[in-house]
Amino acid sequence: SSPHLVQVRERIRINGQPISKDLFNKYFWLVYNRLEETKDPVHASMPAYFRFLTIMAFHVFLQEKVDLAVVEVGIGGTYDCTNIIRAPVVCGVSSLGIDHTSILGDTMEKIAWQKGGIFKPGVPAFTVAQPERPLEVLRERAQEQKCPLYLCPELDDFEEGCQALELGLAGAHQRSNAALALQLARMWLQRRSCQGKARGQGQGSDPTRAPEVSVGCLSCLALGELKEVPPSTELVGRPVPLAPVFRLTDAMIQGLRDTEWLGRTQVLSHGPVMWYLDGAHTTSSIQACVRWFRQATLNQDELHDGSEVRVLLFNATGDRDTAALLKLLVPCHFDYAVFCPNFVEVSVANNADQQNFNVTLENALTRCLENQRTWTRLLEEKVGQDPWLPSPLRVGELLQPVPARGSLLLVPPAPRPLNSPALVFPCLAQALRWIAQGRDPHLAAPAASGAHPHPAASSGAVLLREAAVVHVLVTGSLHLVGGALRLLDPALSQ
Repeated sequence: SSPHLVQVRERIRINGQPISKDLFNKYFWLVYNRLEETKDPVHASMPAYFRFLTIMAFHVFLQEKVDLAVVEVGIGGTYDCTNIIRAPVVCGVSSLGIDHTSILGDTMEKIAWQKGGIFKPGVPAFTVAQPERPLEVLRERAQEQKCPLYLCPELDDFEEGCQALELGLAGAHQRSNAALALQLARMWLQRRSCQGKARGQGQGSDPTRAPEVSVGCLSCLALGELKEVPPSTELVGRPVPLAPVFRLTDAMIQGLRDTEWLGRTQVLSHGPVMWYLDGAHTTSSIQACVRWFRQATLNQDELHDGSEVRVLLFNATGDRDTAALLKLLVPCHFDYAVFCPNFVEVSVANNADQQNFNVTLENALTRCLENQRTWTRLLEEKVGQDPWLPSPLRVGELLQPVPARGSLLLVPPAPRPLNSPALVFPCLAQALRWIAQGRDPHLAAPAASGAHPHPAASSGAVLLREAAVVHVLVTGSLHLVGGALRLLDPALSQ
């Protein structure tokens, strides 16, 4: 999977756990030296970062004799370096969104074409509800490859006649992902059942394979409970047949309930500071993030009496339209918007796993300042249109740049700012410390009084210290979320 949040080892997991440091070190140098010895002497170059890790992941899985490898495509599908598996058990395409437009194209149809590149002849594929035209493109790509493509039933369809399914991942959009996961898992269980029967009929077993793990045994036992319901052949207005609904096993129900994935709709409760982390970075995922955040904070507010402060911590990378993303976040009614690069500290040498050598601090800060101006403009447009913004206040006329001991702040000089001032910090550590104001035991207190002399920064600090609860949404980039997690949960760096 990619990207990683804190340590690169997260990308290569066995039985759900990142491989150990020793194992990573062993296979890294084995693959590196093998490639170094065999590379083309004329065009002497090593595979780039993601390609190298993909080669290494496949080598690890082969050497460790895993029973099943789940491979997430890096970008797109057709030309992605993960797309070298000729005959996978099954393929899946989750909900499409506009992302990586410089590589995949600037329309949903172009992106659907790229995603459909993972389809293989005779290999079943599943997708979830998509807009009509992109779904047509997926169907056409499947036909080209002679690949049977099915649409996943809604998760609600699995709940008929039984209790509601509980998901470990929050957010309504995760129900779509869960429906896709069920179909992919069922195809593997069916394949495994057939192979088990074949071995039982005298074909024998492969002595070079690792012993079956206990999960495999449980899977075989569970297959007897899978009972299909006759499916509809077509969805109204949809050209892709609907996959069957089947009876879920106890193991499947437990799997959905116990699923965890750091950095996706994750909540960390650190005393009065509630951190909401979601790596959303497309318009569709930001929309889902907003729905989740508003519901999650609503639930929390019912538990707290007293004042609350809402803070947005945001950054975006690549070719993403940050103005479009920020516009979707305005209705969350943030009291402060904080922008910073994805660098944990101003000096990032202490954690090479989280360093992007293609981005300089200057370039990253320039983008943060652009995001700050965008946020201010969006608030200006809301003046007089939304009662939560004081209409007499002209935000743009009050903004002044303030250099303050390495911190870049652009904030209105109001004694008690209620118009969501925007602040820029040079790194995550400074941003988190200012937001937490010493109230999060995992973070050191902010710099001494006077480090941020601007009235809005100091008055904001007062509000943050006095609030009964501080809700902080960290979003816009998985790398930003990863850096925040490293500071908020130090155990992840071990």
